[in-house]
Amino acid sequence: MKNHLTRSIRFLVAGAALLLLLISCQTSPQAQIPAPTIQPTAVASSEGELSANPAQLPPLPYDYGALATAIDAETMKLHHDRHHAAYVENLNAALTQQPNLQNRSVEALLRDLNSLPEAIRTTVQNNAGGHLNHTIFWQIMSPNGGGQPTGEIAQAINQSFGSFDNFRKQFNQAGGDRFGSGWVWLVRNPQGQLQITTTPNQDNPITTGNFPLLGNDVWEHAYYLRYQNRRAEYLSNWWNVVNWQEVNRRWQRASQR
Repeated sequence: MKNHLTRSIRFLVAGAALLLLLISCQTSPQAQIPAPTIQPTAVASSEGELSANPAQLPPLPYDYGALATAIDAETMKLHHDRHHAAYVENLNAALTQQPNLQNRSVEALLRDLNSLPEAIRTTVQNNAGGHLNHTIFWQIMSPNGGGQPTGEIAQAINQSFGSFDNFRKQFNQAGGDRFGSGWVWLVRNPQGQLQITTTPNQDNPITTGNFPLLGNDVWEHAYYLRYQNRRAEYLSNWWNVVNWQEVNRRWQRASQR
C-alpha cells in the first residue's frame, strides 16, 4: 500500500513538472528575428541621376496591369523584368573592370562616350542608354495619366507647336516613321527650344546635348504582344497614360540647367 502511494505521488509530481515546462515554453517570449535589410534602389528622378555603382533595376511605380488602357500586363512584365533587367546586367558587367567609370553617373557616361575605352564603348552606349531610357519611360507613365498637358509644359508645347493636337500628331508621325527599333522623343535642345526627335536602338538624346522630356519606346518588344504590327495604334493609345506631372518636373529640371 505504501509503495503504491509513493509511486502515485511520484507520478503526480512528474506530471506537474511536465505541465509547468509546457506552460513556460508557450508563455516565454520568442527570439527576435531581425528584419531583412532592404537596399535602396537607384532611380533616375527629376532631382538626380542614375548611379552606375552598380546600376540597379528600379521597381515599377505601379502594377504590371495598371496601364492597360495602352499597354497589357504581360508586355509590361516582360519589358521591365527581362529587357530592362538585361540592360542593367550588361552595363554592370561592362564596368566590372573599370572602377573609375563606376563612379560616374549613367548620364555622365552617355554624355562623354568618346572618353570610354573603345573595347566597352558600344556596350555602354547600348546598355547605359537602355537603362536610362527605360527608367525615364516608367516614370513618365501613370495609371492616372493621359488627357491634355497642364502647367508650364502645356504652355511650352502650345508656343512651339501651335496646339497639343498638332504636337501629338507630329510626335506620332515621327514615331511611326522611325525605321526599325528606337525611340521618339520630345526634348529641350541646347538653345532652350522644344523639339521632336528620334533615336535608333537605345541611344538617348543626351548624347547629342538634348534633354529628354518625354519619350516613347517603339521597339517591337514594347507593343507587339497586343498590337502586332499596328505601331500607329500603340502610339495613339499611349497618350492615355502619359504622366504630365512628371513631364513638367523634367521640364523644370531642364530649364534650370
